[in-house]
Amino acid sequence: MAERITIGIGHQSMVTNTVAGGIVLEKLGLIEKYLPTDGDYADAEYEIIFRDYDSGPPITNQMMAGNLEFGVMGDYPLIVNGANFQATGRHETRFITVTGYNRQGTGNGIVVPVASDVHSLEELAGKRISTPVGSAAWGMTLKALRDAGLDGQIAIVDQSPPVGVANIAGNRIDAHADFGPWSEVMEFRGTGRKIFDGSEAGVPTFHGIVVRKAFADRYPEVVEAVLQATLEAQQWIREDPVRAATQLSEWTGVAKEVLYLYLSEGGISTLDATIKPEWVEALQYDHALLQEERNIPDLDFDAWVDDSYIRSAYAASGLDYAADLERMVTPMAQNPDLSPAQIWFADEGIVEYESVADMVAAYRAADSEGQEVYSTYVYDHHSGIKMFGKAAFLAEMPDGEVVAFMKRDDSQAYITNNGGEMIALAASGDESLAMK
Repeated sequence: MAERITIGIGHQSMVTNTVAGGIVLEKLGLIEKYLPTDGDYADAEYEIIFRDYDSGPPITNQMMAGNLEFGVMGDYPLIVNGANFQATGRHETRFITVTGYNRQGTGNGIVVPVASDVHSLEELAGKRISTPVGSAAWGMTLKALRDAGLDGQIAIVDQSPPVGVANIAGNRIDAHADFGPWSEVMEFRGTGRKIFDGSEAGVPTFHGIVVRKAFADRYPEVVEAVLQATLEAQQWIREDPVRAATQLSEWTGVAKEVLYLYLSEGGISTLDATIKPEWVEALQYDHALLQEERNIPDLDFDAWVDDSYIRSAYAASGLDYAADLERMVTPMAQNPDLSPAQIWFADEGIVEYESVADMVAAYRAADSEGQEVYSTYVYDHHSGIKMFGKAAFLAEMPDGEVVAFMKRDDSQAYITNNGGEMIALAASGDESLAMK
């Protein structure tokens, strides 16, 4: 009698760092390409089930109920998954790969309504900030408030991403902290303005995959197949970010312009499957915070973190795990390998510019001629973080040079030291969140 093997995968299609471990696998049918069909699996019948969630905790609940074998989630939910499973004393999971990361922590961010006069954390004192409690954005918020000496001075309200985004748009909350891509979704829609980037908290952010240990022990070749498919999904995104952003937008409803900001060269997400020592260190830091704030169980990291499956998948795919393990992508201010600015035109696609000033001039010309522009992109002058042109505080120098900043104070300080003035992306100012 043929054995029926069910492969249940819980994922989050709306979270950009997870797409290579979920929605891309499903829509491109990648897992089927790698499933074993000989030896012990000669008569196997496979059933692959994808279930989409808004956050990680429901995925862990379904895994504990035996309804899912794999879970794709962010760093904080990954820890809760591992700790809660270990605490049962009967079942465990294994953390087996990473789907996407940002070394500095960008992707997490704190946003205020676009019309707010708040431009810093200190100005939130006595106000309310909402966030999905237990998420990486929540952890970032706690650390940021402590580092700023604001612990206990700002009320934290538990809100899911869709609720928080709606409340920012309706000006019903003072600020909202969330994980990627929600801060950028609010910026793109013109409803929110970022006042704090996750990179300022100094803790990396990433997403990855856990698997039920009992399933992995019984079907290691199937686990390897899922990871080979994940590696192909990452490559599919890297080789053509415009195609990937456009296709993923159709599948998920997230704006392609936001997805491109994450997935393009120099963008917020780095697609790398290796489990780097830095990730384990970050997870240990996050676990200590979760134990302090939410009293979660202990977690034996030596047992839980298992890179043997992804190493096997790399070898089977003809890839060099050691090389990727050593490679770390970190944003660089004024990176000479990246063009300073881009415009995504509806008819021409992505056009790169040698300066921010050239991009501003091209955008204004397109605007005056009625040429459709999907979005513009620049890099923060100090950090090298990629961002929407309309969300940047643009400082125009007396010689015509334009410098982009994520923070208003940075732009004003640069103008104080170098002369010039702050300008909007469009001559009318209509497209600039920074000028509102």
